[in-house]
Amino acid sequence: MSALDRNRGGSPNRFQLGRTNKKVMGVCSGIANYFGWDVNIVRIAWVLGTLLGVGSLILVYLAIGLIAD
Repeated sequence: MSALDRNRGGSPNRFQLGRTNKKVMGVCSGIANYFGWDVNIVRIAWVLGTLLGVGSLILVYLAIGLIAD
């Protein structure tokens, strides 16, 4: 059995969009699950980063949401 076959079961080392705590696409929930952080902290940081970064994180959010599994 290869390492790829072992990781298909949804291991914690694999990024996935959050399905349970999602609001829009599940990106912030997926990030929080991957790193073991609180999802509300990730959401607040994402909004602040979007507002302070003149909206560039909106494109990053959409790209992650469309590309990630």
